[in-house]
Amino acid sequence: MNMRRFGLALWLAIAAAGAASLLLILSPGSAAAAQPPLAEGLINTWGLVAAALATAVSSLSAGFAVAKVGTAAIAALAEKPELFGRLLIFVGLAEGIAIYGLIVSILILNRL
Repeated sequence: MNMRRFGLALWLAIAAAGAASLLLILSPGSAAAAQPPLAEGLINTWGLVAAALATAVSSLSAGFAVAKVGTAAIAALAEKPELFGRLLIFVGLAEGIAIYGLIVSILILNRL
């Protein structure tokens, strides 16, 4: 993938995540509920933003890592088919980044 395209896709994903977070924060349903004290409301708001960013950034970086590692793994597999098991481990490790981000966001949401 061209680095310029990746940068554009990354900025579009960040803009979409920011817009979705703003819609979640400023939704009329949250204003109709009982208003918590200002400090508690800010903590909840920033906690939701942090959980969303943890999931979004880890998923984007895991996708980028799997693309790079997967391409190299396929190239190595074409030359030496007996490396399949070892190469599968590398792709799995790259995918683990997304799982770690999801776990962090679940921990953040549990603290709210």
